[in-house]
Amino acid sequence: MSVSSIWYRYRLYVLLFSISLITVLSFSNKPAESQYRTALSQDNSQTILVAKQSNQFQVTGNVHKTVLDNGLTVLIKEVNAVPVVSVQMWYKFGSRQEKRGDNGIAHQLEHMMFKGTQSRPIQFGTLFSALGSESNAFTSYDQTAYYGTVERDKLKALLLLEADRMENAVIDAEKLASEKRVVISELQGYENNPEYRLNRAVMQAVFPNHPYGLPVGGTKADVEKFQVEQVQKYYQNYYSPDNAVLIIVGDCQAEKTLAMVKEIFGDIPKRQQSTVNSPQSTVNSQQSTVKTPIVLKEPGGAGLLQVIYPLPQVTHPDIPALEVVDYILTEGRNSRLYQALVESGLASEVEASIGGLQEAGWYELLVTADPDQDLGKIDSVVKGAIANLSRNGAKAEELARAKRQLEATIILSNRTITDQATQLGNDETTASDYRFTDYYLAAVRQVQSQDVVRVVNKYLQKSQRKVGIFTPTSYQQKEINSKKPSHQTQENLTGGVSVPSSEVMKYLPSLESTDTTGHKSSTRLPQQFTLANGLQVFLLPDKSTPTVTLSGYIKAGTEFDPNGQAGLASLVADSLMSGTKSKNASTLAKVLDDRGITLDFAAYRNGMRIQGDSLAEDFPVLIQTLADTLKNSKFPQQELELNRQQALTSLKMELDDPEEVARRVFLQSIYPKKHPLHDFPTVESLRKIRRQDVIAFNQKYYRPDTTVLVLVGDFEPNQVRSQIEAEFANWQATGEPPTIKYPQVPLPKTITRVNPVIPGKTQAITYIGYTGIKRQDPRFYVAQVLNQILGGDTLSSRLGSEVRDRQGLTYGIYSDFLAEKDFGTFWIEMQTSPEDVNKAIASTQKVLAQINQEGVTTSEVDTAKRTLTGNYNVSLADPEELTHKILMNHVYGLDKSELHSYTEKIEQVTLAEVNQAARELLHPDQVVVVTVGPSMVATQGVK
Repeated sequence: MSVSSIWYRYRLYVLLFSISLITVLSFSNKPAESQYRTALSQDNSQTILVAKQSNQFQVTGNVHKTVLDNGLTVLIKEVNAVPVVSVQMWYKFGSRQEKRGDNGIAHQLEHMMFKGTQSRPIQFGTLFSALGSESNAFTSYDQTAYYGTVERDKLKALLLLEADRMENAVIDAEKLASEKRVVISELQGYENNPEYRLNRAVMQAVFPNHPYGLPVGGTKADVEKFQVEQVQKYYQNYYSPDNAVLIIVGDCQAEKTLAMVKEIFGDIPKRQQSTVNSPQSTVNSQQSTVKTPIVLKEPGGAGLLQVIYPLPQVTHPDIPALEVVDYILTEGRNSRLYQALVESGLASEVEASIGGLQEAGWYELLVTADPDQDLGKIDSVVKGAIANLSRNGAKAEELARAKRQLEATIILSNRTITDQATQLGNDETTASDYRFTDYYLAAVRQVQSQDVVRVVNKYLQKSQRKVGIFTPTSYQQKEINSKKPSHQTQENLTGGVSVPSSEVMKYLPSLESTDTTGHKSSTRLPQQFTLANGLQVFLLPDKSTPTVTLSGYIKAGTEFDPNGQAGLASLVADSLMSGTKSKNASTLAKVLDDRGITLDFAAYRNGMRIQGDSLAEDFPVLIQTLADTLKNSKFPQQELELNRQQALTSLKMELDDPEEVARRVFLQSIYPKKHPLHDFPTVESLRKIRRQDVIAFNQKYYRPDTTVLVLVGDFEPNQVRSQIEAEFANWQATGEPPTIKYPQVPLPKTITRVNPVIPGKTQAITYIGYTGIKRQDPRFYVAQVLNQILGGDTLSSRLGSEVRDRQGLTYGIYSDFLAEKDFGTFWIEMQTSPEDVNKAIASTQKVLAQINQEGVTTSEVDTAKRTLTGNYNVSLADPEELTHKILMNHVYGLDKSELHSYTEKIEQVTLAEVNQAARELLHPDQVVVVTVGPSMVATQGVK
């Protein structure tokens, strides 16, 4: 994929990587020197990708671009569907400007930008939180970006804060020392992931003399050596208005907003960009001498095969055709490599992407397999599939499907204003034109069969590829009764010492007075109806994009797993697309893939969740396929065995993931045997499940009277209602809906410590907590405010200020009152170096005791309420968040008016109620503490 389409298919991999775009993005390769010389000499003009403008949906329409006198590029896009606005500042500075010895300095500087300014000596994360902003930042190869999405009356406040830290950031020895420790903690977290370790080794081999071969976040050795003067020089050199792009998308008036930007940013001077010597961009300076596969034999849960082919930069005219090739090979169940690897049982997963940056690109394939599989054989299959495409070309239906999938993916991935702003920022900084996505999409539509063959023969040659192999030397066979390691890491940024909330208000910019009329959509409630068979439906029309978002629920979760068959509910959900009475698995998938529709099922403790997305015109196909799978699934034995094997491989990977193991052990330590929350899948329990068990579970628990569907999007409600009635009216259930009893579980009597060991890890994960309140508890809203103060986010909480900021013991620490319909759990989660575990736990317990005994302050309560209500209102602008909230409110037994009365209830919370809840709900001396990591964790003195 190009950078543009990476944004869609692997959006979070790009956006939320604060440091290293591991696995999906950061793999690159290096072709022969002559090829790079040819590629890099190409005209980078966007016109090379366009034949003519299309009248179809445009992602980047209605954008106003201005360049201020000081060089700041400003992009403003009016989107008035919801009273929300996103502000993003993208600097054309990333790890590409680094060299060995200062590797990671762009990322370190990103952290420092939250540490305060000369006029605001306060952590900026606290200010963003007080605004109710969904704010964060990331560092990549070609850019560093900061973003925040808020209610529209807070636009000017965000702009003032961004302007302040562009010019006046304070970088001193004390702040740098504390934040270096936090960055090292972050890096250690990545080291826990085998995919990251494999990626790092391959990247260093394929880019031996270019910054693209260095880890984006740096190395511990380099970070430890950073000096204040060194970081200050990079700040002075690159954080300049003429090296930045400001993007504003949302409910704003372009002319008025531009005047505001000129007022705030116009007087910031350009900097003298001569204090740092940037490395020369010489991708082709030396061909990598690595010819044999790079092999890592380390502890892990699954085998990994990584194959990388070098490609030219993002603007090269061959990239759209290569994107189509990628989709033909790997996207969907009918793709060639899925058929050859996953359907055959050789692998559990195949992923791919085309990474395109300013100076180079690469095609990366990543195959995950059971440790017992032969990775050499898998590699032969990969080579054979590509060779076949080279010889025989693509079928017409493959070509059409790939192009349709690409278009749908791009449109569906631009449904929120944050996503649209991010796309503009990425295109302007990486491809040098904010219109790149539309040009790119137009070029994809023009790709022909001969283009597919040409680019395969040109770029996907055996002689050009690099291979990395990860072979697990061990994996957790002990059933710790525990998610594939995440490829995304949200920045957890704060800075400075903790300050009272009253001080926060002193440094917070004043808010605008905004007319909130004209936004009836923000207060509309969904239409609701119930079919004769009991199926309940909520509909909320939204014409802002030509898409439909579906969320659904069936009371068929893992709480109903029979004794000894943990994993049954999940296996049923995973097998729903394996075939129906009229369609086999391949046909079912083809119906969706041909239109770029997604439809996913997943079982959780208290229900089976459904998530679907489509273009508006394809909604009938989405609802027809959903109805067919829910009513008519047949669960063929062969497909069931493939799904079981994938579940077993996933389990081995989960048991190698400290976070997943910590969560497992934590819950099993709180909830006793025979409690619905105690059991987790094991190798033994998964192998016990038979086809008749799957069929029986489906027949018993999949029924219309426990099913809820929520749809938000571009549709006519009456028409949708008719379609749903036509598809689901004949779905019938017999008898009473199943129920389950959740027994009351007492708090731990004392502090209990449990320390499972996973070999080969560099960082420890700790969970602390006990049973909590249910969703219907009258203290729920009070508990939300209390939790925001305690550890609702690392940007502004007591735990973040003490454990992260002041002591630098963790990259991230959070707390949560997980309040479900039938149970509740309170927990605190953090990641630390093994040697810091006990100190971090002691500090956490001290904060708990402090709030429990002394309470919180009025200003803390007021700030927490502003944060919660602001974040909630922003979330309603995201169709996936919106559908989920409507759905779960119903599941919890709440009235549909809860969608908009939630903020009112938060605002009514008082200081006295929060302090009472602190006394009732926080128990610092009655907790379960689970720490999972390397062996040295277990050797520490613990109670």
